[in-house]
Amino acid sequence: MENTSTNQNMSVEKAVRERYERSALQTEAALCCATEEYDKKYLDVIPKEIIERDYGCGDPSKYVNPNETVLDLGSGTGKICFIISQMVGKEGKVIGVDFNNEMLGLARSYRQDVGDKIGYHNVEFRRGKIQDLRLDLDKIDFYLRENPIKNAADLVRYEEYIDEQKKNQPLIPDQSVDLVVSNCVLNLVRDEAKKQLFSEIFRVLKVGGRVAISDIVSDEDVPKHLKNDPELWSGCISGALRENAFLKAFADVGFYGIQIEKRDNQPWQTVEGIEFRAMTLTAYKGKEGPCLERNQAVIYQGPWKAVIDDDGHTLYRGERMAVCDKTYRIYNKEPYANDIIKVDPYEDIPLEEAETFVCNKNAKRHPRETKGLEYDVTETTDAPYCGPDGCC
Repeated sequence: MENTSTNQNMSVEKAVRERYERSALQTEAALCCATEEYDKKYLDVIPKEIIERDYGCGDPSKYVNPNETVLDLGSGTGKICFIISQMVGKEGKVIGVDFNNEMLGLARSYRQDVGDKIGYHNVEFRRGKIQDLRLDLDKIDFYLRENPIKNAADLVRYEEYIDEQKKNQPLIPDQSVDLVVSNCVLNLVRDEAKKQLFSEIFRVLKVGGRVAISDIVSDEDVPKHLKNDPELWSGCISGALRENAFLKAFADVGFYGIQIEKRDNQPWQTVEGIEFRAMTLTAYKGKEGPCLERNQAVIYQGPWKAVIDDDGHTLYRGERMAVCDKTYRIYNKEPYANDIIKVDPYEDIPLEEAETFVCNKNAKRHPRETKGLEYDVTETTDAPYCGPDGCC
């Protein structure tokens, strides 16, 4: 059974590698569904050959901000990297990671030319597997050229080199990226490596970082006989996650604020009654850390009667809900800020003086906790209440 699984993994990876090698040399229209229309002002500097070899199912570049460090997983021939390089500007940085030598070669061959056209150079392409962002395959190739494996002792030294390289010179260091994007690539990773893939995405993001991922998802689980078809796998079908499992995979490694930004109404393909369609999601990193009590509260504005966040906090519409300082700060940023009214305490509690917040996932905050138990102010006025439409 183990040998069968190993052989299957090898055939899947071989099919993906060979198909994308061919698609780097000649356009393959059916490789993935048609991508959205990109902003044309970013396309003028990109060579036609790069544009024609672009394969994807969405446009995660829409979620980029200026001056960010952006990592593109499965960057292919570099189209999205070259678009994002213009969006982040001279102070930003773009890193494309891909395993396919043909794709990387094409991207790297135009890097200088595109940079010259936009007036600065902020893009680099690195070779690696997106499920193992510590392993730099260019460094491995160089090591093997200088140190070919001829016996068991050589193999041991090679394994030691890999361990050292991943620890001390990772392809992508911990917490070094503001935004991770990917366009129709995560589904190409075999199922056994998908958990590692999502963990690696989380690892390389800074606290406060986020993802914008477009990929193919299915409305039902993909049966085993379809998963065993390398051609369907390389065609973005067999490796697709069920759409709710796709979101759960991000939640399981620690992301919050996970949101479906776009879901195609019509399936891209239907195989044996199972629908496969494009979906784009965003998610955030940053809920790690201690829970401290600073007497803060939040009021959920609606329209739902109640909502539950990724940590299990229940917010009731119109009620002052008690939250820790960490959750309070999270709620006052995207994607929650527009739905939340923040209630600051009248007397600030410095972080160094704050006690541990005893988390009750649906605790309401009494106004006296915010104002202070000794608060005894009386303020009245004889003036009419005036608003934007006049006075009462």
